Amino acid sequence: MNVTIIGIIGIILLIVLLFSKMPVGFVMALLGVTGFSYVVSSGAGLSLLARDVFDTFSSYSLTVIPLFIFMGQIAFHSGISRRLYDSVYVFMGHYKGGLAIATIGACAGFSAISGSTNATAATMAMITLPEMKRYKYDLGLATGTVAAGGSLGILIPPSVIFIIYGVMTEQSIGKLFAAGILPGILLALLFMLTIYVRVWLNPAIAPRGPKTTFRERTQSFAGILEALIIFGLVMGGLFFGIFTPTEAAAVGAFLTLTLALIRQQLTWRHFVQSLMDTTKISCMIMVIVTGAVIFGHFMAITRIPFDLAGWVSELPLPNYAIMGVIVLVYLIGGCFMDALAMIMLTIPIFYPVATSIGFDPIWFGVVVVLVTEMGVITPPVGVNVYVVHGIAKDIPLETIFKGVAPFILALLFCTGILLAFPQIALYLPGLMK
Repeated sequence: MNVTIIGIIGIILLIVLLFSKMPVGFVMALLGVTGFSYVVSSGAGLSLLARDVFDTFSSYSLTVIPLFIFMGQIAFHSGISRRLYDSVYVFMGHYKGGLAIATIGACAGFSAISGSTNATAATMAMITLPEMKRYKYDLGLATGTVAAGGSLGILIPPSVIFIIYGVMTEQSIGKLFAAGILPGILLALLFMLTIYVRVWLNPAIAPRGPKTTFRERTQSFAGILEALIIFGLVMGGLFFGIFTPTEAAAVGAFLTLTLALIRQQLTWRHFVQSLMDTTKISCMIMVIVTGAVIFGHFMAITRIPFDLAGWVSELPLPNYAIMGVIVLVYLIGGCFMDALAMIMLTIPIFYPVATSIGFDPIWFGVVVVLVTEMGVITPPVGVNVYVVHGIAKDIPLETIFKGVAPFILALLFCTGILLAFPQIALYLPGLMK
């Protein structure tokens, strides 16, 4: 049988098994080993499995993942995330939709010290939903805001998705982080504008909060300062070439832990819980990465990614029309697949296509992350929606999905802006040493 046909059969089986709710990492590893063994030999397949598992779990580049996740866990359990939200609320709570706008601001701030969309959504849901319920906010607006705001966790650095993309494509993780800053800020502002317009059209869905004094605002700035210090040190060190991404992750985790100990708001129980959650999340990510690497090696010997890249690059279409097709594939795929799995599965196929038609690999990484960001809030998968529903079990899933719909439009608009003006993503990386 032709190796290309075998590769296509492998892709079809992958999609079928993913719909059966099997863990994506194990599915990709199983199909990768089976396919490689069929094409080459069973001995080669088992050797591939052993080598890829060892190489992935011993990879120095991937040590940034548990460090950044640990940083976010400590920030949550020590109350840094709650103080961040309280500070943003003091400044913005009295505006139309102020609580929801403050939630987006807090999500953006927590994303800068977390790196995980699920962690951001879960943290902000626990902190902000009780407050928005207390002020009689529309439940769709409240939950939709949290789910959409949580998606900023994979765009605003440090981002686990950027780390995976950088490792897979051998691009600078530091430059990818820098490239995500301005698009992340732009998207957060578009989310805030979306809330403002919704409340302007229907003021009843978001009553105003109480006004605060200048003294209260000044005193609350300390809650923002902690996140700014952590983000500034981590990104500043990367931007000016003082340390590597792994060193930046270690510095950020150490600084977050130090701030928590200085404030004496991290109990031993919460510290242990942070370690346990970090281990669980990190292992899940590493298993997915390992499975994708194995499946990627199977795809490589079938020549499908290279044949596809050659075929697309020769199409009589403008480059941006080809990019539009790639974006559409990500939009559709994101509805059925987790963002990390989507990245791991598609990058070996679309990265050669994008670079072969002249697109900047750093810019392409930002576009891919931005588009897959929609997948965490779109049905039927919509991981963030399920995370919020798990915390607010009294709110129906349909209500949350309706609540996130306007934010999907904001994401599409942001993607369009980035396609039209690539320098938004490339400006800061261009300044790096």
